[in-house]
Order: sequence, then structure tokens, then C-alpha cells
Amino acid sequence: MTTLKYIAHYSEQIQSQAATLISTGRLGEYLDKNYPNRHQIQSDKALYQYSNDIKNQYMRKSSPLSQVSYNSKLAVLNQALGIHTYQSRVQGSKLKSHNSITVASLFKEAPPEFLRMIVVHELAHFKEQEHNKAFYQLCCHMEPNYHQYELDTRLWLHWRERSSIVMK
Repeated sequence: MTTLKYIAHYSEQIQSQAATLISTGRLGEYLDKNYPNRHQIQSDKALYQYSNDIKNQYMRKSSPLSQVSYNSKLAVLNQALGIHTYQSRVQGSKLKSHNSITVASLFKEAPPEFLRMIVVHELAHFKEQEHNKAFYQLCCHMEPNYHQYELDTRLWLHWRERSSIVMK
């Protein structure tokens, strides 16, 4: 079976189904059928507002977001979909926090469900640092279809990678 790096940690059954979709050339069809739309969040400012709206709906009591942006080098350098950073520092008698999210620029072309999954994932890290049961429960609270969107996002990454190889 071909190495499917984005879904390597999934079960053999899911990897086999994905490999079949890829080998028969039906992965793009599957993705287009289930995710026909592309989101319109193209600027860092729009991404900040989008992320902040989700944060305010589900995590009102957490510290405010300091920065949210797209980064074109993120996928290449870290093989990550998004990155979260948080810092707390004492300034005088106050505790200041800095929470930021960076999303790989290639997700400017993604379906809205995939962008939402990434933002939800990174927001959840502000409350739960580890990928544990509480973390995934929070992700599913903010996005009930979180697990399906995560899998399909990873399949979309395979499809994009294979499509770019074919086009060269």
C-alpha cells in the first residue's frame, strides 16, 4: 500500500479505503461531492474575525486572541495545518497573555469545513494543550463533525499533493 503520510495514524481499514479512492482516481470526486464550496476568508483580518467569532461563541472566558494569520511557509516547515502559541507574562501586578493562531496559507483554497476544523483545533489547544480525551471533546463541542472534517482535510491534502505532481 502507498504511504499515506497525512493519515498514517488512522486505522488500516480507513487507510485502505483512502488508498482505493486514490488508486481509482475517485478521491477528487468524493471531495467535490461532499465539499463543493470554497470559503471567502482570504485576509488575515477576516481570519482573525472568523476565529474570534468561534472563540467568543464557545470559549468566552478564555483570554482574547492577540493575532490570527495565514502563513505560506507553515506546511513546508512544520508539516502542520495550523500552529497555536500562548504566552503568559507578569507585567507589574497583572498577568498578560498573548494567544495567536497561524494557519497554513494553502487553506485559503479549502472548503469552509476544513478551515473551521483547523481553527477549532487550534482554539481547543488554548484550553487543553495535549491531544487527550478532553481536547477532542472540546473540539467536538465546537464542531460536531470534527473527526470527519479532520479525516477529509487530510484526504484533501493527499489529493492536492497528487494533483500537483500530475500537473508538473
